[in-house]
Amino acid sequence: MRALLSSFSWRELQHHPWRNAAAVAAVMLGVALAFSVQLINASALSEFSQAVRAVNGQPDLELRAVQGGFDENLYRRAAADPQVALASPVLELSTYALTASASGKAERQPLRIIGVDALAVAAMAPALMPVPATDAGRFALFAPGQVFLNPAARQLFNGPSLRLQSGLELREVSVAGSVGAGGGPLAVMDIAAAQDLFGRGGQLSRIDLRLKPGAEARRFIASLQLPPGITATAPGDAAERVSNLSRAYRVNLTVLALVALFTGAFLVFSVLSLSVAKRAQQFALLGVLGLTGRERLQLVLAESVLLGLAGSVLGITLGTALAALALRLLGGDLGGGYFSGVAPSLQWNGAAAFTYGALGVLAAAVGGWWPARAAQKLPPAQTLKGLGASAGGGKGHWLSIALIAAGGLLALVPPLFGIPLAAYVSVGLLLVGGITALPWLIALLYDRLSPHVTNRLLPLLAVERARRVRESAAVAVSGVVASLSLAVALTVMVASFRESVTRWLDVVLPADLYVRTALGSSASDTAYFSPEFVQALAGLPGVARVGAARTVQLLLDPARPAVTLVARPLEDPATALPLVGRLLPVPPGHVGIYVSEPMVDLYGARPGSVFQPLSQSLQAGAGTAAAPPFYVAGVWRDYARQFGAIAMDRKDFERLTGDRRANDLALWLDGSAGDAQVQQAVRALAERQSGAGAMLELASVSELRATSLKIFDRSFAVTYWLQGVAIAIGLFGVAASFSAQVLARRKEFGLLAHLGLTRRQILAVVAGEGAAWTLTGALAGLALGLAVSTVLVYVVNPQSFHWTMDLMLPWLRLGLLCAAVVVAGTLTAWLAGRAAAGKDAVLAVKEDW
Repeated sequence: MRALLSSFSWRELQHHPWRNAAAVAAVMLGVALAFSVQLINASALSEFSQAVRAVNGQPDLELRAVQGGFDENLYRRAAADPQVALASPVLELSTYALTASASGKAERQPLRIIGVDALAVAAMAPALMPVPATDAGRFALFAPGQVFLNPAARQLFNGPSLRLQSGLELREVSVAGSVGAGGGPLAVMDIAAAQDLFGRGGQLSRIDLRLKPGAEARRFIASLQLPPGITATAPGDAAERVSNLSRAYRVNLTVLALVALFTGAFLVFSVLSLSVAKRAQQFALLGVLGLTGRERLQLVLAESVLLGLAGSVLGITLGTALAALALRLLGGDLGGGYFSGVAPSLQWNGAAAFTYGALGVLAAAVGGWWPARAAQKLPPAQTLKGLGASAGGGKGHWLSIALIAAGGLLALVPPLFGIPLAAYVSVGLLLVGGITALPWLIALLYDRLSPHVTNRLLPLLAVERARRVRESAAVAVSGVVASLSLAVALTVMVASFRESVTRWLDVVLPADLYVRTALGSSASDTAYFSPEFVQALAGLPGVARVGAARTVQLLLDPARPAVTLVARPLEDPATALPLVGRLLPVPPGHVGIYVSEPMVDLYGARPGSVFQPLSQSLQAGAGTAAAPPFYVAGVWRDYARQFGAIAMDRKDFERLTGDRRANDLALWLDGSAGDAQVQQAVRALAERQSGAGAMLELASVSELRATSLKIFDRSFAVTYWLQGVAIAIGLFGVAASFSAQVLARRKEFGLLAHLGLTRRQILAVVAGEGAAWTLTGALAGLALGLAVSTVLVYVVNPQSFHWTMDLMLPWLRLGLLCAAVVVAGTLTAWLAGRAAAGKDAVLAVKEDW
């Protein structure tokens, strides 16, 4: 076998290097994309885990507030408990710091503030222990207005002082040293100084506890008698929580990347089919000389494995380079929002490299199996005479129906471990079932078309050829069907998602102008608008009315990220929110709330139920004896907050909490002043009140819509590129299959030439066959693509991200896509037939004289 590979197979590679290089490149591309996604996510998760452990330290228990902070008197009780060896109070805040840009204009940068007790933090979380600079005073650790920056923050802020945002005011602090904690930019300061600076006197975010040896955590928690709204949990690993949450996102990215590998298998199939057809007489001669059919099969399989091995090795190398480049340019976040702010270094994984390399080899071997079987079944005597193998009869279509039915049933299976594994298998079964049904579909279609072309010679030859060798036709168009179905599915999914986002924006952006000062909900407690500013804003010329919204982070489950509570005017929820389903009347004595779709899946907040966790949270935050029951009156779509959101009327929120601050302002204009004039007046008002005009973010509704859709299109740009790759690979498969068949049909073309058909007419027959075959492939690909898109829209997306979308079919785009495939397939067949319809075809008949 080695001798045949080094002589027989190597000669073939030397004669056709570009064709084999295309197959290697397809495998390389699929492996590189999948492996780079794996490396990027693994590196980001590892870096995130290290940063979390550095900031949180290694306590035995953490006491955290469900909403905002809690009274520091709890710290005194916990620290005095005889079962506690060490207690470390912490105040965590997210805010913004102003720094000068290269142009000299002040820019806001997000900064995490951690207030610690320097006497306790060294033993609990050494990475947060402040290290004073050489010129700092002896008591800089405890001095007000002194911060200590970690390496990421020092790269952003290299001056001796910072200006930190609190509300619409700027508070100046001095940089007194550094801390060793990794991760995103953060600043450490004395906890009392942080409380004073941000107006959080007597408030803590969490308490880290280390118990004495022998103390039992459960009994200790019971004895502590925690007030409502305080959770006590083992710290665990926050990175594991993020890993579990981001698993579905990462799996979807990997599956998308493996689309190229899936189509690469078809390219290997096409290349080897053409190679086997061109070397048919050589294989036959080897058979006469003693090479058995099984050995011929092993030889072609070995060729496919070597192609896959070369592609996998190159793919691992390219994937490593792509991952390193992406980590340097984009950081660790691939658009899901799970690792934003993390800038990890590449962490190469040998096991992952072996796994994805093996997938590449397996895909190539699967693609080479059918050409290998064709080489095994070659009849040596007939092939040496140039007659080729006889066409096989059609097989039953019951297997195809069973596969498609199984795929439909699997789409109904719920997710496993938060991943739509059954839905992925469903998509695979639908594709395989549809492709294996191609011979039956071709026979069904052309048996009905044949009577209509009996009086036309050239169409009759094309249709009868496609009808009588439907197995060969199915092989030729299988790559087109696979690639076109995936392209159609991705086109429908992206179009549906974009249309749903557009409709969502129409509902959630009803005003003319929007103003905010916090770029994210995590900083809603430090970057906000005061009630006085909102009232003054409503009196500006050109402003008809102002709608204020307050966002609050709620930690309803320590195992999940915080949920966002949105308090906004909801006089008419049916028009103010993009509701899914009907609106329920709120019973007397209840407060109506409206939850986003993830809240239903993750927290069981179903319409018509009372959501008890919110009552406990607001009771703790407001410090009241009891909070009213909250009734889930509706479900709404929210594409901005993937971990869940709760909307309630702002009047109810203010009545229950007394919090009148606002984070987002919607302005309706009366037309007496232009947008630019109103924006200038808003900034001037902020400048007069607190000198914070530069800290406002203003945008018109058209700007927000355009920006949102631009971000959407950029996020899904890779899918259009993958569609193009898949279609190109499918058309290459058509070209290779037609080339293989016309080479085997030289005598047929020679006989047609002797019967009087011109070269142009013979090429017309070949082009007609190509049109007939690719038309069937386009119809099958369209039907399969629509079926797969239904699974993606209604199953994969809700099970992965817990939000829904409306199915939208862009018929014009799909029609143009299918028409382009038919035209390209026809042209490809015509080009493939040119070489076989010349003088060699005429001379080929001479062999039988």
